Amino acid sequence: MTALQKLFGFDPEKHSVRTEILAGITTFLTMAYILAVNPSIFKSLETMPNDAVFTATALAAIIGTLVMAIYAKKPFGLAPGMGLNAFFVYTVCLGMGYSWQFALTAILIEGVIFIILSATKVREAIVNAIPTTLKKAIGAGIGLFIAFIGLQNAGFVVDGACLVDLAAFKTPAVILGLICFFLTAILVVLKVRGAILIGIIVSTLIGIPMGVTHLNGVVGSVPSVAPLFCKFEWSQILSMDMLVVVLTFLFIDMFDTIGTVVGVSEKSGMIDEKGHVDGISKVLMADAVATTAGACLGSSTTTTYVESASGVSEGGRTGLTAFTIAACFALSLLFSPLFLAIPSAATGPVLIIVGVMMMAPIRDIDWGDYSEAIPAFITATMMPFTYSIAHGIMLGMISYVLINAISGIFHKENFKKISVVMWILAILFILRYIFI
Repeated sequence: MTALQKLFGFDPEKHSVRTEILAGITTFLTMAYILAVNPSIFKSLETMPNDAVFTATALAAIIGTLVMAIYAKKPFGLAPGMGLNAFFVYTVCLGMGYSWQFALTAILIEGVIFIILSATKVREAIVNAIPTTLKKAIGAGIGLFIAFIGLQNAGFVVDGACLVDLAAFKTPAVILGLICFFLTAILVVLKVRGAILIGIIVSTLIGIPMGVTHLNGVVGSVPSVAPLFCKFEWSQILSMDMLVVVLTFLFIDMFDTIGTVVGVSEKSGMIDEKGHVDGISKVLMADAVATTAGACLGSSTTTTYVESASGVSEGGRTGLTAFTIAACFALSLLFSPLFLAIPSAATGPVLIIVGVMMMAPIRDIDWGDYSEAIPAFITATMMPFTYSIAHGIMLGMISYVLINAISGIFHKENFKKISVVMWILAILFILRYIFI
């Protein structure tokens, strides 16, 4: 227990080893899809070895999550981020015509900038400057966002004439998703310990005779990451395109991470009465180091995963949860066919239930004060509607400053709510939308 306390911040009077490990396994299972999704996205880049991308994805997750476990001692999992990988492939490489080496160089520069910002506590100051109302809206917004991801992964919603539509509940995968949803929901209602994990495992097993879960072996060889390791391109580092790419990665990664950390921390009670996240500087530094290490390995931007909420919902509170996540990713290198067999129909419905769990902070928002309610609503709804935590935060903060500044002409109390940091952020965000 002494070793666990020193390494992971584990307190035997408050925490349970079983709970922390169970929470870590749960988080891993809800974010393990990245091991299959990331290589599939990078298939579009024919010069980037797909098997090496798989190994780089797992190694980036292992290193980043270990730093989170031992240095920050928090229950968050890290891995190459969704959205950021798409920007890497479809915008920087296929759209702008640059090589994947160029994109990795941009991520490395971004990571170094993150480390500097974290070391000087600039990122911590940004987090603490966010009004309490917006912090609560961020948590709820992330709940809506991951529920939307879950609805898509489970096949419950599909593309339609009005952007999204309800799926036909006929295919085996969708039927399995329904089974997983109701099974997990009932277990949660009955307060069964490990309800989320049980739901995933049982649904995966049910999926075998249904033809949804496909086992292609158990053990596989570990592909080499050498073709991607430290493959940087320095010839374009002073170009305007490099500046634009670095700043875009910077904005998306920074505010995705801040939103995730604030939202999950709100759920786990790691925010104090002043609205400050406990140990935020170390959490952000771990994220920055993970991004830099991931670039060296050949991975797209590594970031803190919103799916960490699933483990927190299971009671994970310390670095032991993160260590368990890292250990699972390490095992995935050896047992990749087994881990990749878990279908999205068995993880998507779980994210819907986790989304429900994350909606609790919304009840503490003063919906009668529209100077707080409108920015909070924009923050929460823009996350699923724009498919981006970062856009939700940035648009919410812009609206908070503009609404309170203009209404402050008539009610000075509103104007006084805006801190100097909020003014700076709002101006930067407006410029970001104008020029990037």
